[in-house]
Amino acid sequence: MPAENDLPNVFRLVVVPGVTPDKWARVWSERLPDVSLELVPATAADAAALLREQADAGLVRLPVDPEACHAIPLYTETTVVVVHREHLLAAADEVTVAELADETVVWPLDDVLGWPGTPAAPAPVAEYRPETTAEAVELVAASVGVLLVPQSLARAHHRRDLTYRVVTDAPTASIGLAWDRDRHTDLVEEMIGIVRGRTANSTRGRGPAPADKPAAAKAPVKAAGRATPGRDGGRRGAAAPRTPAKKRRGR
Repeated sequence: MPAENDLPNVFRLVVVPGVTPDKWARVWSERLPDVSLELVPATAADAAALLREQADAGLVRLPVDPEACHAIPLYTETTVVVVHREHLLAAADEVTVAELADETVVWPLDDVLGWPGTPAAPAPVAEYRPETTAEAVELVAASVGVLLVPQSLARAHHRRDLTYRVVTDAPTASIGLAWDRDRHTDLVEEMIGIVRGRTANSTRGRGPAPADKPAAAKAPVKAAGRATPGRDGGRRGAAAPRTPAKKRRGR
C-alpha cells in the first residue's frame, strides 16, 4: 500500500436514498484520519454515471452493470407497502401480495423494485406516474393509492399520517458497494474491508501478506516437567519427587 502521504486526501462515496452509512463513515474516520470521506447523495438512476466519472465507490442498489463496475452485495431489504393510517391494511401486522389485489399502486418513475409495472404486479397501477418517491408519498397521503418500496425508503419518507406494513412474499431490493472496474485503488480496498467488517490489522488489500515466519523455538523444557503420553491415551506428567521416608526407629 502506498505511504500515507501518497494517498489522495479525499474519498468520494456515492450514497443512494435509504442507505445509512454512518457506522462505516465513523470507522473510516478512525482508520484514515488524513483522508476525508465525502458522501455524494445520488438517485439510484444517477449512481452509475457518478461511479464512472466522479466518485471512487458507492453504496448503491443492485444489480449494476457488470461490464462497468465491480460490486459486492451487503444486505437485502424488506419490501413494504405504504398506506394511510386509516387504510384497512394498517390494521394488519403484515400483508401478502394477494391482499393488495384490490388496491391501486402508485408507481414513481424513480422506483427501485422494478415490480409494479410487470405482469406479476400485485395490483393495477395508477395512470399518473409521479417523478419521485417523495411525490408518490404525497399521493398516498391523499388516498390516491398505496406505494411499494424498500423499508429504508418508507422510513426516509416517514409522515405522521402514513404507516407501512411488510409484504411477506414480495420481491426485495439489495444494497451493495460498487466501484468502477478500472479504478480498484488501495482506498477502495480499504472501504471494502470496512463494509465487510475486517479489522484494522487485516493485511488484505494492502499488498502481499508477509511470508509466514518460522515458528519460534520453544524454550527448552526440563525433563522433570515434560508431559508424556500415558498408556491409556491421556497425558502423564513426570512423577512428582518422593517425600523422604521417615527414618525407621531402630528395633
